[in-house]
Amino acid sequence: MILLTALLQTVNETLTAGNAIIAVSLLLFNLTRNLNNRVAKTSAVVLACVTAAYVSDAFIALGPDNAEHEIASRLQWLGIAFIPAAIYHLSDALLATTGLPSRGRRRRVIRLLYLIGAVFLLAAAFSDSLVQFVTTQASLSIQARSAFVVYLLYFVLANGFAFYNVQRARKRCRTRSTARRMGYLQIAFLTPALGIFPYSVLLNPGDEFSVFGLLVINTANIIIFLMLFFLSYPLYFFGSDIPDRLVKKQLLDFLLRGPATGLIALAVINFTAQATRILGLSSDAFTPPGVVAAVLLWQWFVSLALPYFEKFFIYRDDDEAQITKLQTLSDRVLTHNDLTQLILATTESICDHLRIDRAFVIGFERTQPEFICKVGALDFADESLLQNATLLQQIAELSDHSDASPHVPWQDYALFPLLSRRVSSNGTQALTIGVLGLFHQDNIISEEIADPTGHFQSLVDRLETSLDDMRLQAEIYNLLEGLLPQFQMTRSRAEQVEYRQLVALTPNIDLLPDRMELFEQVRAALRHYWGGSGISQSNLLNLKIVRQRMQNDEDTPVNALRKQLADAINELKPHGERNMVSPEWTLYNILQLRFLENRRVREVARRLSMSEADLYRKQRVAIEAVTDLILKQEQEIRN
Repeated sequence: MILLTALLQTVNETLTAGNAIIAVSLLLFNLTRNLNNRVAKTSAVVLACVTAAYVSDAFIALGPDNAEHEIASRLQWLGIAFIPAAIYHLSDALLATTGLPSRGRRRRVIRLLYLIGAVFLLAAAFSDSLVQFVTTQASLSIQARSAFVVYLLYFVLANGFAFYNVQRARKRCRTRSTARRMGYLQIAFLTPALGIFPYSVLLNPGDEFSVFGLLVINTANIIIFLMLFFLSYPLYFFGSDIPDRLVKKQLLDFLLRGPATGLIALAVINFTAQATRILGLSSDAFTPPGVVAAVLLWQWFVSLALPYFEKFFIYRDDDEAQITKLQTLSDRVLTHNDLTQLILATTESICDHLRIDRAFVIGFERTQPEFICKVGALDFADESLLQNATLLQQIAELSDHSDASPHVPWQDYALFPLLSRRVSSNGTQALTIGVLGLFHQDNIISEEIADPTGHFQSLVDRLETSLDDMRLQAEIYNLLEGLLPQFQMTRSRAEQVEYRQLVALTPNIDLLPDRMELFEQVRAALRHYWGGSGISQSNLLNLKIVRQRMQNDEDTPVNALRKQLADAINELKPHGERNMVSPEWTLYNILQLRFLENRRVREVARRLSMSEADLYRKQRVAIEAVTDLILKQEQEIRN
C-alpha cells in the first residue's frame, strides 16, 4: 500500500507539472497569435487562469514548508476565482462570432462575474472566510468554510450559463465544419474550470493523500491533460486569421516540439529520482544524461514521424500532392548566390585540373551578358568582351559544332560556349546560355580538353547544368515576384473575411488599399514595367485612377497602368537641369534609370556614384514615394 501510494504520488506530481507545462505552452502560443480577435483574447484569459492554478500546484508538489505551501495555495485562487468569469467571457465571444453580439446584458454580466471573482480572490488571499488551512501529519490540507458555498453557487451558475451560450452558438452555425468545431468546443469547454476546481476542500483533512484521494486527483489530471490538447485546436481556429490547414500544422508542430519535449524530460526526472540505482549509477548521476538522451531521441522521432503525422491529421487527397510539390520546389530551388558559388567552385576545379590560374564564366540569363564569376586577375576590361557583339555571336554559332568542346580564341583565352540542356532555338540547335573563358597563352587546346569523355567535359557539363538552373530559376523568381503581391493579404484585409459577427462582414466597396499591400504591388509593377505578370496581372489595374485613364485615353489596362506609374515618377522630378549626383534628383534618377530605362543595378549605381546596397535602400524610399502619390490620387478620385 505504501509503495502504491508513493507511485500515485509520483504520478500526481508528474501530471500536475505536466498540466502546468501544457497550460503555459498553450498560453504562450496563444499570445503570439491574433490578439485583436475576441476569441483569442478571452481564450488567453482562460489559459492564464489555468496556468496560475497549475503552476501553484506544481510548486506545492515540490514539498515546500507549510508557510510557503499556504502562500502558494492562496495565490492559486488567482486562477480558481476568475475561471468561471473567464469561461463565461469566452462563451460570449464564441456566441458573438455567430452573429449574436451582446446588446449590453451579457457584457454587464461579464463585468459582474469578474468583480465577484475579485472578491473571492481577496477573501482567499487575506482571510479564512472562504477556505481554512489545517496542518496534518502528511502535509497542509484545506477545508471549506461557510463562504465556499457561495463560491460553489457562483461556479455552477457561471459555467452553466457559459455552456448554454456555447450550445446556442453551435445551433446558430450554418456550415457543417463550423458546427463540428463548435461541437468539439462544447465537449471540452468546461474542462479548464472543472480541472482547477479545489476538490480537496470537499475531502476530510489528509484524505487527498490517501490512495482513493490520489486516484481521484490523478484521474482528473489525466482528463484535464487530454482535454487541454483537445480544446486547443477549435479555440485557435475561431481566433485565427489563417487557413485551417496552417492552424493544424502550426499547432501540431508546436505541441510535438514544445510541450511534449518538456513532458518527456519531466517524466524522466520524476521517475528516475525514485530509483536508487540505474544501470549501476545513482539516480542523481543518471538523471542528467537520461534527460538529454530522452530529449534527443524524441526530437529524432519527431523529425522522422512529423511528415506522417501531417499526412494523417492534416493533408488529404489533392492537398498532400500540392504540398509535396511546394516542399520539393523549396528543397530544390537555390538562390542566385548559391548557384554563383557553385559555378565559381566548378570553374576553380577546371583551373586546378588544367593547371591554369585565370578563367571566367559569362552568363546570358539576363537581358545583357554579365560576368558570373572570375578566377584570378583578368588582364582585360570587362566591357571589351561584354560589348563585343560580333565575338559573342561567333561563340553562339558554335552551338551546332560537331567537334567536342568547340572554342573561339580571343587574346590569350579560349572561349567555350555553354549550352542549355532544356531549350532549343529551332528544335535541333541548342541555345547558348553562357561562355567559359580559359587562359591559354599559346592558343593550344590540350588533348584533355578535346576528349568528350574526359574530366574536363564533365566539369563543363556541370557548369552548363548550373547556368541552366540559374536561367530557369530566374524565370521562377520573376514570376513569383510579379504574382505574390497580387494575392498577398495583410492582417487588416484578413479581418474582413474572418469568421466573426455579422456586422463585421459587411463589405466596404470604397475601402482604400492598404499602404504596405499597395507598396508590394507598385514594386512588382515597376520591376515588370516592360512586361511580366507583375504588371499584366496586377491588382493596381482595379484602381479607379487607372480605370478612368483607360476610359479617357481609350487605352488597354496595362498601358493605362504603365502611364500612371510614369506620371507618378515624373511628379518626383525636381525643377531645373537634371543632375546625376545631386541629392534632390536621387529618387527620380533611380526610378527613371532602373525601371523606365530598364538598366541594371550595377550600371545605375555606377552612374549615380553610390554603392549597390545604398542604391537598394534609396530605391525602396523612391518606390514608397510613388506608392504614396498613387494612394493620394486614388483617395482624391474616390472623394
